[in-house]
Amino acid sequence: MASRGRGVAPFLVILAFLVAQCFHQSTEAKKVTTNLHFFFHDTIGGPDPSAVLVASAVGRTGGPLAAFGNLFVLDDPLREGPEADSPVVGYARGFSMSTSRRSMMFVMGLDYGFTAGPFNGSSFSVFSQNPILDGDRELAVIGGRGKFRMAKGFALLRTHSVNDTSGDAVVEYNVTLFHDE
Repeated sequence: MASRGRGVAPFLVILAFLVAQCFHQSTEAKKVTTNLHFFFHDTIGGPDPSAVLVASAVGRTGGPLAAFGNLFVLDDPLREGPEADSPVVGYARGFSMSTSRRSMMFVMGLDYGFTAGPFNGSSFSVFSQNPILDGDRELAVIGGRGKFRMAKGFALLRTHSVNDTSGDAVVEYNVTLFHDE
């Protein structure tokens, strides 16, 4: 009789583990993948810039955009297309800082918030370095809110156009998000 009772304890431990696993799996949100395509319009010049230099590196050369240590605040429109009159679908708001002494490298902390379409009121966030002179580049998505809650993923960027005089740029974004449903 005593040996029979010893087999019950391991059985109860295994049963408790299985119940815990079932509960854990049933409370996890289902993950979905969302692909986004839009154009980031960065205006530095003109009467109403969307990117403003707020801190300038003292004693550095390379112009206002390239100087190591320069900090910009951004409120850039996200548009359906590369044209300046293309419909706005949201805004990228945050900062960009020149972080390399040898190349055009920026670290960006931006929230890409949508104001139109099926993702109106939702956003995803990026915190990543951006080698802006590279043809193709990738940024890390580190979070999101609304329909993009708990987002992870990546944004593939390609510069569509740059005005060499003003520094204004249009950048094409293809974003892949993995997030809760």
